[in-house]
Amino acid sequence: MEHGHDLDRFVEIGSLTKVLTGTALERLARAGVLELDDPVRRWLPDAPETGISLRHLMEHTSGLPRLPPGRYGPGWDPYAGFTGERLRDLVGRLDQIAERPAGEREEYSNLGYALLGAALEEAAGQPYAELVSEQVLRPLGMADDVTHAPPADRLLRGRGRFGGERSSWTMNGAILPAGGMWATPRAVAALVMGLLVDRELGEPAASWQTAGELRWHNGATRDASVFAGAFDDTGDWIAVHRLGGPPEATDRIGVDLLTQARAASGQARGQTGAEGPGS
Repeated sequence: MEHGHDLDRFVEIGSLTKVLTGTALERLARAGVLELDDPVRRWLPDAPETGISLRHLMEHTSGLPRLPPGRYGPGWDPYAGFTGERLRDLVGRLDQIAERPAGEREEYSNLGYALLGAALEEAAGQPYAELVSEQVLRPLGMADDVTHAPPADRLLRGRGRFGGERSSWTMNGAILPAGGMWATPRAVAALVMGLLVDRELGEPAASWQTAGELRWHNGATRDASVFAGAFDDTGDWIAVHRLGGPPEATDRIGVDLLTQARAASGQARGQTGAEGPGS
């Protein structure tokens, strides 16, 4: 644990939030509430005809830019003014905002996940936080450990040069489904176990990134970064969260430790024929 980390206090998980959004989408699809290939305009009728589907948004193949166009706050709080009203304005201009045709290639998009969250709210008839709790967190027994509004007395934030807590980005508006959730580090580990290793909610959602046998996702905010992943074939898994330092270093730590665990698992199988332990 670094910088006073406490397994039972809340930290920002940034874009790891997208895993929750994608899992909620796929569960709603399995329940028949919507279809993965529904066009965005089925649920957000102000959207022009673009060919963009919910699946495109989840898989980052929508052709939309990484960030919402325009300025919504100062550099130290860039999403502060990205409200639902601002998102609705962008919905009506998707044909102008898209940088390439849907499905042409993968390009990571926070804007895409903001739109996906808004579409899920319309389909489920619930605010994003409630539908994620109902579809993902409660089934995993984690409704109290992952939230968009953590108790103020249980927060862990980055610290400035003189030791004082720094304010966090404002991400409880329209950008919430792309990166605004908080969780305890213990809950981050439980998410990896529940979604990737034990697969309590079925096959992992396509919102997870893949590299061979590895499924992973990371996330970064102003002062926090996270890397989470697991190998499909060995079950080795990891969850790393840091306050301060570059996000790239968090990714390297996660990948290095997980690779070492995989190698150890391979040695154990070679010696005993048994599966190696998780990380």
